[in-house]
Amino acid sequence: MIKKTLYFGNPAYLSLRLGQLVIRRPETDGNGPPADVTQPIEDIGVVILDHPQISITSGALEALLEYNCAVITCDKKRMPVGLLLPLYGNTTQNERFRRQIEASLPLRKQLWQQTIQAKIGNQANILALCTQAETQCMRAWVKEVRSGDPDNLEARAAAYYWKNFFADIDGFTRDPDGIPPNNLLNYGYAILRAVIARSLVASGLLPTLGIHHHNRYNAYCLADDIMEPYRPFVDRLVFNICKDKGHDIELDRSTKVQLLSIPTLEVKIGGKRSPLMIAAAQTTASLYKCFSGESRRISYPEC
Repeated sequence: MIKKTLYFGNPAYLSLRLGQLVIRRPETDGNGPPADVTQPIEDIGVVILDHPQISITSGALEALLEYNCAVITCDKKRMPVGLLLPLYGNTTQNERFRRQIEASLPLRKQLWQQTIQAKIGNQANILALCTQAETQCMRAWVKEVRSGDPDNLEARAAAYYWKNFFADIDGFTRDPDGIPPNNLLNYGYAILRAVIARSLVASGLLPTLGIHHHNRYNAYCLADDIMEPYRPFVDRLVFNICKDKGHDIELDRSTKVQLLSIPTLEVKIGGKRSPLMIAAAQTTASLYKCFSGESRRISYPEC
């Protein structure tokens, strides 16, 4: 089942009642107090809190985490700044943690090789689809990626990809602090990261312990690893938004609503069409099978 993404961009009071998330807003129409709106907790996958005047009870947070919901908080610039996930998400979590921790270096290098191959392949497909740019070099790099990507073909492919993806925007480079549509990419990647982290927890894995990323200050290294082949799906969505609204675009409410469709974007995985959120669950389940020795390949989506 596809879980819902709930976005709150205005003052609201969120509480729990009989297994329902109760949403109360201060606005009224002048005819008395506003009516409460409810959503079943088990139907929610991601909650985004994007206003300083949002209150949420401890009971509501507990229930959301119990159903493995990712809760994203935003800063004063209304950009995602925090991610809250449950401490456990699988009945055999201790065993799964041990298998993940004990994964050998050769295995982790092979998994990273597969990840970068999938990422570059998806970038090539999206670049060709959106811009008709030449991608033969990128397809050649996919075949040249070695275990652990010691030649850093990921960076070479990224430089070529971003040079051509928004080629009609003067001065564009992929920089979190750069000119639009970097703001849209930042927001979209934050949503994607939450979806992947949520799926990792559901598969009983530690989002902190990566197969490649290992920044000591990063609590979601594995999520950052596994989301790499999914990034081009966000890029395509941002490209289409810019095509409709122009390049110098503000991250306003209507644009955020479009970006909130990321969990339901259609992808192809295992030869079948699937919403991105469901595909993420398949990817993280296959990752655990690699750690447990049941498989040697991660299942990634294709563009």
